[in-house]
Amino acid sequence: MVRNIVIAAATLALTVLPVFSQEKPKAPKAKDFTFTTVKEIPVTPVKNQYRSGTCWCFSSLSFLESEVIKAKSIKDTTLYPDFSEMFVVRNSYHDRALKYVRLDGALKMAAGSDFGDVFDVIKTYGLAPQAAYSGMNYGTDLPVQGELDAVLKAYVEAIVKNPNRKLTPVWSKGFDGILDAYLGPIPSEFTYEGGSYTPESYFKSLGIDLNDYISLTSFTHHPFYEPFAIEVEDNWRWTPSWNLPLDEFMAVINNAVDNGYTVLWGGDVSEKGFTRDGLAILLDTEAKVTSGSDQEKWVGKEEDKPAADAAKKPSFKEIEVTQENRQEAFDQKQSTDDHGMHLYGTATDQDGRKYYLIKNSWGTAGEFKGFWYMSEAYCMQKTLNIMVNKKALPKDIQKKLGIKVK
Repeated sequence: MVRNIVIAAATLALTVLPVFSQEKPKAPKAKDFTFTTVKEIPVTPVKNQYRSGTCWCFSSLSFLESEVIKAKSIKDTTLYPDFSEMFVVRNSYHDRALKYVRLDGALKMAAGSDFGDVFDVIKTYGLAPQAAYSGMNYGTDLPVQGELDAVLKAYVEAIVKNPNRKLTPVWSKGFDGILDAYLGPIPSEFTYEGGSYTPESYFKSLGIDLNDYISLTSFTHHPFYEPFAIEVEDNWRWTPSWNLPLDEFMAVINNAVDNGYTVLWGGDVSEKGFTRDGLAILLDTEAKVTSGSDQEKWVGKEEDKPAADAAKKPSFKEIEVTQENRQEAFDQKQSTDDHGMHLYGTATDQDGRKYYLIKNSWGTAGEFKGFWYMSEAYCMQKTLNIMVNKKALPKDIQKKLGIKVK
């Protein structure tokens, strides 16, 4: 009798349990949204980093292209600048190899990097237009750099072992030889639009000053209103970022856009709410990571993504972001250094929720052909750092940081 009661109770539990279970929320689909642009700042066309971990360079140069457009008041889109990403990548690899060897290999030797790397490269080596240096010397139309990255890492690992017990003065020339073979030698001079330039003189002709830019972040493990180097592997140059309270950090982004300045954005795209079709929403679920292109690494293949709800009006709830849970996400490795993109405006959806316009570097992927809509909550929680023109800082924040703007 007791046994029958136990069986009946177990059967009842199995019957009732599904009634109380809930499915995890699914990411809304971009096509179900109606976005209205509030502010849009000119940007250059979308590019495709494809199978290379060079988002830091694509996004940074897109940002600087918009800075040139603003500085020169360029209205004709056919006159927009088009900078060579691989010129910067080539020089970055060279500098990184030198530091890797000096640190006896205690440095990440890979394609990933940070925004400060781009600025340091340009300060040291100048810049080139895409027409003068494509960096595509290995037989593909788009970057495919798995082999190159593996060869470069193997080379410097061999050098670090110091088999001669004294490094030769030519090891770096051998490293540069690999770069020349894969990306092509960097031109010391080139002709562009009827003028003759060096990389240094070309950059000077653009009319922007790299000292006008500042990196900002918002974390509590360092004092506010002071700079520190964010502790992530890709920040191998140890670029400092000024630390602001979260509300002031967001005020910088909003003030920049309101005054016609774009923002260089770096942060986490490994969330399920960061979808392949152009949305970045702060859903409380984890993203699936797959191999292949940089896009597939963070948002998965088309067939890997779950079907979204078919409602005409998307229904979703975002996490309420605070300074505390933002810090907790960073400390617990839930907000990681994944990707760099270019923020260039604001919009609202059909319910009045605020979004930022984002230019990506995954080609014309998604519902919006290479552009994303990032919710305000996602930006607050998942941004690791931004870079902006100092002129985009609100006056009170300039004063708090002790920054004088010309």
